[in-house]
Amino acid sequence: MTPQTLTVALGARSYPIHVGSGLLRAAASLVGLAPGARAIIVTNPTVAPLHLAPLRDALAAQGHPIDVVLVPDGEAHKNASTLDALLTRLLELRADRATTVVALGGGVVGDVAGFAAAIYQRGVPFVQVPTTLLAQVDSSVGGKTGINHPLGKNMIGAFYQPSAVLIDTDCLQTLPPRELAAGLAEVVKHGAIHDVGFFDWLERNVDALAARDGEALAHAIVESCRIKADVVAGDERETGARALLNFGHTFGHAIETAMGYGTWLHGEAVGTGMVLAARLSERVLGLAPQDTARLVEILRRAQVPVDPPAIPIERWLALMRRDKKVMAGQLRLILLEALGRARIVTDVPEAELVALLG
Repeated sequence: MTPQTLTVALGARSYPIHVGSGLLRAAASLVGLAPGARAIIVTNPTVAPLHLAPLRDALAAQGHPIDVVLVPDGEAHKNASTLDALLTRLLELRADRATTVVALGGGVVGDVAGFAAAIYQRGVPFVQVPTTLLAQVDSSVGGKTGINHPLGKNMIGAFYQPSAVLIDTDCLQTLPPRELAAGLAEVVKHGAIHDVGFFDWLERNVDALAARDGEALAHAIVESCRIKADVVAGDERETGARALLNFGHTFGHAIETAMGYGTWLHGEAVGTGMVLAARLSERVLGLAPQDTARLVEILRRAQVPVDPPAIPIERWLALMRRDKKVMAGQLRLILLEALGRARIVTDVPEAELVALLG
């Protein structure tokens, strides 16, 4: 597939999303660093042996001084301790406001490095180089950065847009099967909330995606990024329609927090959360049961869990009431009217949640 470039249209803060094979080796011409600008690559011990060398070498070959900082791998380390250690390293390395932070890794690396870039010296340039499918189709696009807290996921952070997103589809060939499946859940989400035609395509191609077919993966990434870029351009700070991208996330974040960060992968929890949201949509909005069945089937074919873990109803409700989408004490849920058409619902009776989750 010929490399493609999309744009997240945010006026003066607009930025490109480059998608294609072999892009790490072309990074210097794509990420937009000024001549001679310094870069600090933030990655982890799992990703570094696989993907650091081509990125570092490409940037160094164009005269960019490079430092590398490793952060621990896994959702359990997306916390204040990791953030503080990263900020300490930036200070020790004497990073300044002209230094670009380059996040090479999955969603945890991107979120923590992006948050550090947002608050270090009140903001330094930041580039996303996502290496997992989930990060490529979701967390690297849109400027959400942050860390988890024991009381809730992603509760501490900032909106801070990157200057570029570089998606090398070759990175997916080294991804463990479970991580690939978790990313497919977020791909399915984009079709479910926004584009039934894309959902139809996913049903026909989910087996090719699970088998890592390069053309299928590239198409799924481009379409997912196109959908997310359009939504973000219209509502950067999630005051309205951008909340639709959180379909499945209120239930999913509750699962991640209740089970301990990292026990369930984010995409696994979101996939199960989408099924719960669809079943609630049947009860509240009259979603056709066959639409729920289609969602369940495609997730199963993608090897994504569809049944939630055993969580006491009181714990479910307590965690959901802490969700970031709660406003004025009112829980806002993203539900489906039909596949491809989502809406924000604020008046779901608690009895319906108890019936669903109890």
